[in-house]
Amino acid sequence: MSAALLDGSRSRPLAEEICALDFHTLDERDQAQLQRLLLDHLACCYRGACLPWGQRLRQWAQQFAGSGQAGLFAAGCELSPAIAAFVNATAAHGLELDDTHDESVSHPGAPIIATALAVGRQQGCSGHDLLTAITAGYEVTGRVGAATNAARAIDMGFHPTALFAGFGATATAARLLGADAKQLAQAWGLMLSMAGGSMQFSQEPEGTTVKRLHGGYAALHGVLAAEHSLLGIAGPEQALDGRYGLLANFGDQQDPERLLRAHPDGPEIHRISFKPYPCCRLFHSTLDALAEVTDDFSLDPAEIAQLRVGGPEIMVSQHMLRRPESEMAAQYSLPFTLGAALYFGPRSVDGFMQEALQDPRILAIADLTEAELDPEMEAAFPKHYGSWLELETRSGERRRARVLDSLGTPARPLSLADLGEKFDSLVAPTGLPLRSEMLIRRLSELPQADDLEELLAPFLSAPPA
Repeated sequence: MSAALLDGSRSRPLAEEICALDFHTLDERDQAQLQRLLLDHLACCYRGACLPWGQRLRQWAQQFAGSGQAGLFAAGCELSPAIAAFVNATAAHGLELDDTHDESVSHPGAPIIATALAVGRQQGCSGHDLLTAITAGYEVTGRVGAATNAARAIDMGFHPTALFAGFGATATAARLLGADAKQLAQAWGLMLSMAGGSMQFSQEPEGTTVKRLHGGYAALHGVLAAEHSLLGIAGPEQALDGRYGLLANFGDQQDPERLLRAHPDGPEIHRISFKPYPCCRLFHSTLDALAEVTDDFSLDPAEIAQLRVGGPEIMVSQHMLRRPESEMAAQYSLPFTLGAALYFGPRSVDGFMQEALQDPRILAIADLTEAELDPEMEAAFPKHYGSWLELETRSGERRRARVLDSLGTPARPLSLADLGEKFDSLVAPTGLPLRSEMLIRRLSELPQADDLEELLAPFLSAPPA
């Protein structure tokens, strides 16, 4: 393609910016946030790898053992980066506890960090390389999702993690593979033909495991796109804002300038919400409100006569399934989630496991729950995932709470100690002896590390019998 035809495209300038990222431009605040992102990802990935759906993918991946040096979590085998990234990212996205970039309505950590660890180990990268590549992936995912208008993409039926995070994973892999700006832009062109991710899973009571795979598909496609571009298999360079590019195909009321507009408060890694609750990110403000009106869940749920929730339109149109038939569907159901939180606690995964799906107490709460569009919360979304909840008791008392920014958002951040407790609570049941105190120390030393072996070794071995 001639240079004239590329005039005005933002894809290549963004690729140039991403390829020019340098570790030494990351200040202490940036590095501390990257260590928090890794701490959270490693917990979600290892626990997810030990759950039934993670185990099934691990078994499938064993046939590729020996195809590379990338490590498979909780498996004790090495294989190609693409397969390792796919399986590990699916595991990390499998608990609904992985991080969220709110403006792009996506879960970048699962695909981007899984890609970085898989390709990084294959390439023998340093801690510097790893952290820079992760920063690149988050930056691309955040800007691409915001530029496309992620909320409207959901309305059109596309899941942002599968749709946008693949471009971030492509950038992460390309950085670690040594791609130049032209190769990265053309890798995005290859990624464009793999981008997708239907929201149909949100409309059905079962068959929803595909949502967990969306993190894996983004990682798999990102690695493939980067590898193929470096082979000279060229994709179109205007993949992001060309006539039939990402913004045109999947967006509405787009903001193309956002592709090149860095946030004034620093890299996109700082616009990440960490999840204390194992459910759809949209419900976290509602759970905070539920805690407030129940006096921190001390109210007897049997005293509840009605729950009314007001939030953005997507909450009403895509999250009101009352009889989920799979764990994933339960975590995506607002009525079920409120019942599970009341009887099992908001941070417990037990309320979403198969044996809880027919719990009559949870289902009774689900039947008492209604949701409605709140114009104020709709206008604030997706920069804020706010909602209000009104509870009426059987005696006629009404209690109401409104939460714009939930616990774990940049406005109300989880501390490093909080994330350490989350790590320990997720990893301890697997039998892995590593605890957050030791891992936090290793992460603090990562910028000086020549390779990733000390960091990854505990997570790549098979879990204790």
